[in-house]
Amino acid sequence: MDNNSSLFLKRVNQAKAGVDFVISWLCIAIVGAMTLLVTYQVVSRYLFNSPSAVSEVLSRYLFIWLIFFGSAYVFGLREHMSISFIKDKFAPKIRIITDMFIELVILVFTASIMIFGGYNTSMRQMWQMDSALQTPMGFIYAAIPASGAFIVFYFLCNQINLIARFKNID
Repeated sequence: MDNNSSLFLKRVNQAKAGVDFVISWLCIAIVGAMTLLVTYQVVSRYLFNSPSAVSEVLSRYLFIWLIFFGSAYVFGLREHMSISFIKDKFAPKIRIITDMFIELVILVFTASIMIFGGYNTSMRQMWQMDSALQTPMGFIYAAIPASGAFIVFYFLCNQINLIARFKNID
């Protein structure tokens, strides 16, 4: 591998590490906020006999955001579920090509359903207000295209790393 491609690969991995850091801390912050909200909900319901609708709805929406951003993060780590029994029997180059194809299929799904479909759904729901939070429902649906954008970023990083691995196999 020449010096320019080695430097490029290093920069890509640094950018990926930065995005990993941001998403992981975002997920940690969401879990922390959800913990506080659910604790407040339990205390207000059982000690004061006055349940809080805002904390219940907000924790539900934060859970949705956690799922989408957590799944993008797991995709970036390449730790998503897969059945690798057959793929592991292939030669190393075929295994890399198979990984590249699988990620391409995921990219098609992400671009068509999550980004384009999620964006359209989010924009259509901007007029509808949530009854408890008084915020547009489109903000809640915005988690879908946002996490899709992160998956596309991770796809590019993963493909670059797979190409580099493919070139290094004898």
